[in-house]
Amino acid sequence: MDSEKINQLIKLLNEHGLSEIEYSEGDQTICIKRQSEPARATTHLQPSSSSSEIMPRSSALAEAEISGHKVRSPMVGTVYLAPNPDAAPFVSLGQTVNKGEVLCIVEAMKMMNQIEADKAGIIKARLVENGMPVEFNQPLFVIE
Repeated sequence: MDSEKINQLIKLLNEHGLSEIEYSEGDQTICIKRQSEPARATTHLQPSSSSSEIMPRSSALAEAEISGHKVRSPMVGTVYLAPNPDAAPFVSLGQTVNKGEVLCIVEAMKMMNQIEADKAGIIKARLVENGMPVEFNQPLFVIE
């Protein structure tokens, strides 16, 4: 495998906001992983009187603590909570939603994909922030 192929894989990883990419060619396999999450977490480990109070909870931690039906991202992309930057969010905490109601948009490959509630209920939690990259099957909202 040549360095040009490896550079193409790194470029793909960065362009599409992927956290990991694996490529096989013949009997050779390469796996390239982005290390953005651990790097951010280490900055919070420095001694500080209030760093533990203001450090945001990871979505995995939030997912484990919040019970209810989780609406998950069907794709890798960027989540948007409103139809445009000047508009109000599609939904807010405590709001009652019906099955099929738009909760957010996930942009993938310049296509805007509406994410709808797959059951009726009340929005108990939002597990993502506007403009945040999301992975496939990542929880976005909790409906109770």
